[in-house]
Amino acid sequence: MDTVEKIVEDFASDIAMSSFSGTRLRDMIRAIRACKTAAEERAVVRCECAAIRTAISENEPALRHRNMAKLMFIHMLGYPTHFAQMECLKLIAAAGYPEKRVGYLGLMLLLDERQEVLMLVTNSLKQDLNHPNQFIVGLALCALGNICSAEMARDLSPEVERLMRSREVNTKKKAALCSIRIVRKVPDLAENFMALAASLLKEKHHGVLISAIQLCTELCKASKDALEYLRKNCIEGLVRILRDVSNSSYAPEYDVSGIADPFLHIRVLKLMRILGQGDANCSEYMNDILAQVATKTESNKNAGNAILYECVQTIMGIEATSGLRVLAINILGRFLSNRDNNIRYVALNMLMRAIAVDALAVQRHRTTILECVKDADASIRKRALELVFLLVNDTNVKPLTKELIDYLSIADPDFKGDLTSKICSIVEKFSQEKLWYLDQMFKVLSLAGNHVKDDVCHALIVVLSNASELQGYSVRSLYKALQAYGKQGSLVRVAVWCIGEYGEMLVNNVGMLDGEEKITNELGRQPSRPIQTRVTESDAVDAVEIALNRHSADATTGAMCLVALLKLSSRFPSTSERVKQIVARNKENVVLELQQRSIEFSSIIQRHQSIRSSLLERMPVLDEASYLVKRATATQATISANKLAPTVAPGGLKLPNGVAKPTSAPLADLLDLSSDGAPASTTTSTTPNDFLQDLLGIGGVSTSTAGVPSTASTDILMDLLSIGSSPSQNGTPGQAESKPVHAVPEAIDLLGSLSSTTSVSAEIKPTHSVSQDMDLLDGLSSSTSFSGPEKTVHPSITAFQSTTLKITFDFKRQPGNARETTIHATFTNLTSCTYTDFIFQAAVPKFIQLKLDPASGNTVPANGNGSVTQGLNVTNNQQGQKPLAMRIRMSYKVNGEDRLEQGQVNNFPSGL
Repeated sequence: MDTVEKIVEDFASDIAMSSFSGTRLRDMIRAIRACKTAAEERAVVRCECAAIRTAISENEPALRHRNMAKLMFIHMLGYPTHFAQMECLKLIAAAGYPEKRVGYLGLMLLLDERQEVLMLVTNSLKQDLNHPNQFIVGLALCALGNICSAEMARDLSPEVERLMRSREVNTKKKAALCSIRIVRKVPDLAENFMALAASLLKEKHHGVLISAIQLCTELCKASKDALEYLRKNCIEGLVRILRDVSNSSYAPEYDVSGIADPFLHIRVLKLMRILGQGDANCSEYMNDILAQVATKTESNKNAGNAILYECVQTIMGIEATSGLRVLAINILGRFLSNRDNNIRYVALNMLMRAIAVDALAVQRHRTTILECVKDADASIRKRALELVFLLVNDTNVKPLTKELIDYLSIADPDFKGDLTSKICSIVEKFSQEKLWYLDQMFKVLSLAGNHVKDDVCHALIVVLSNASELQGYSVRSLYKALQAYGKQGSLVRVAVWCIGEYGEMLVNNVGMLDGEEKITNELGRQPSRPIQTRVTESDAVDAVEIALNRHSADATTGAMCLVALLKLSSRFPSTSERVKQIVARNKENVVLELQQRSIEFSSIIQRHQSIRSSLLERMPVLDEASYLVKRATATQATISANKLAPTVAPGGLKLPNGVAKPTSAPLADLLDLSSDGAPASTTTSTTPNDFLQDLLGIGGVSTSTAGVPSTASTDILMDLLSIGSSPSQNGTPGQAESKPVHAVPEAIDLLGSLSSTTSVSAEIKPTHSVSQDMDLLDGLSSSTSFSGPEKTVHPSITAFQSTTLKITFDFKRQPGNARETTIHATFTNLTSCTYTDFIFQAAVPKFIQLKLDPASGNTVPANGNGSVTQGLNVTNNQQGQKPLAMRIRMSYKVNGEDRLEQGQVNNFPSGL
């Protein structure tokens, strides 16, 4: 009878427990997985949470661990479970191991170190760390290692230190891992664990060794004292561990693909790299064992490759011998031949770092690296190309460039952009002969002209204008390339520019080089006509016409074609009528820029034959040095803008005296003829001018008040042909208004060689305005200049100031010459270190002439105790029209270290 009553009571108890706890964990998981919609899942979770809340309110300890297990699953699904945090603490405080296990697991999942509730568990953790059961101690150590806060670390650190001396292997391992968290949270406690970590390296168990090595690594990062201590006391132990594990026989417990415990290998090598970095004695002690690992480890298994890669990183990171470094680089070379793309990629990455250490050893693998440039994997191609760029020097530039250009013709379109950019950079940086430079650039333009950037084309044209002996060869080469690769946009632009400038050299075969092949003209040839061995005037026009028709949608290319045709009409009078027809066909072009140019160029051809030859003369030689300075400055400004930092020099130079010049239009930037930006404080007004008026520099004189200069709107072609804005009139400070004056007509040479400036004095006599319908080119007369009263006194300015250097300019106007100004520059050192080998450089726009006098010295005293002075003589040929602008660069040495600062001066006084 008693047995029956007990069964009934147990059944009633099970019913009561079911009513409080809902379903079991597996039943809840099954119900959630059976839900077809998110709404159904939320409904199931709500029901379970409601049942758990009921059980919590009833304080039923028998079901607490089951409810906590279900809450952890609900938490992993992303639902809130904060209402049951106290249940974790109750389970942890329980006496049994099963309850503590669930409680600590819930503690690590449901709470973190920022929860205030965590403060209540510190006492329970301390009790469990002192528990006689090693499994309960292990639970406490795991929890502490995962959620330990700084306060808990300080309170429980002594218990962890004691447990690191335990006889139990698992307890030692978990205590070492827990101490890593303590050191991270409280670096000041690192000194308490240094001796313990070093002693653990004598253990035989691999788990304890890996934990101890991890702790040593963290100690090195946390404290310099710990780093020095471990260097003295751990190097021998690490070498012993690495030797033992490398020479150990087969052990199933630690074997991975035939390699004995690769994880321990890698951890030891990483710690060796930290200890040996910058320490020659430690590095020397490691050399033998590193050489042994590098030579004995098998490379046909992935685990072996992981060890070899870590060994290479360690060798390159410490003060290893040159022979050991060559061995490491040879291992990377073998990696490049591996079939695994990941192994090849990490090898390329490592070689990029190794090239700074031993470039000669990396050069031996140049052929393999070049093959990687042609790899099917895009990431490997890109990384290999970057490595090839670093490998290039004066001795191997030609073969490497040839290989890259040969691959350019078959490269993927997505990769051509990067490959073209690198080839152009290599050719520009390492070219020693202009002929070789031109040949390589012509090949790149022919094979990937659509991927060549505008600044590369601009630099090429600057070189062409300076290489007078190669201009004939260049125009013939570009003409032949245009026949074969007429769809390449950048090639077309450079080719039509050269044909327009040097068309007579193309026709007359001027400047033929030894061994140069004569042109076989097949452009537009009819089958019945024989092949020509000489380019005629009509052929040159044909080439430009075809380019214009093919690229009519591109405004820049079309504009350059029209300019080239206009110049050919002057160089080849017999083609003038045909050029006129070609230009006239574009009067109705849908591209407004081409339509406008067509109308204006037609007017020049029809109505102004007398001035056309002088108007369309060949462009003057472009200043290559000034262009290179400007290009370098623009590149640095772009990099600084991308980094959102107001610096243009490595030393963090600030530019309080002005802002960086905005990017110019492509054609203006090409010739370095664009007007420099006016100072930010200057107010400018613009007057609309007809294009032909801008083209020829003729028009009504714009007026302004209070001495503020006025600038006329400019056009790309005006910058291309080196023609500035229209003349401006400077008013006196007391002048409130001025009356219209008759424009002084002026024939200005398109190429800038015949340009002259018209200026009007402050006192203006009333005259008649120009009729709008009057032909702007009729009634040309020589330019007239009226000199007004000179202003000889200008205030001093701070031209440049950074945290290290200050430059002031004093001005003195030369009597009898209003355009010439003498500038007295004073350089002051604002730091406590003396500057030696001080050099000041300056660059100005084309319309300004600059002469630098010798400096008073090349040493700038510290703390402003003295200064260096230097004179500058500046002549502004467009005085009154364009303000002075100047870019400056200062180089000097501080304690033997080179420094460079640069900036732009835009705050010159008006009227200079």
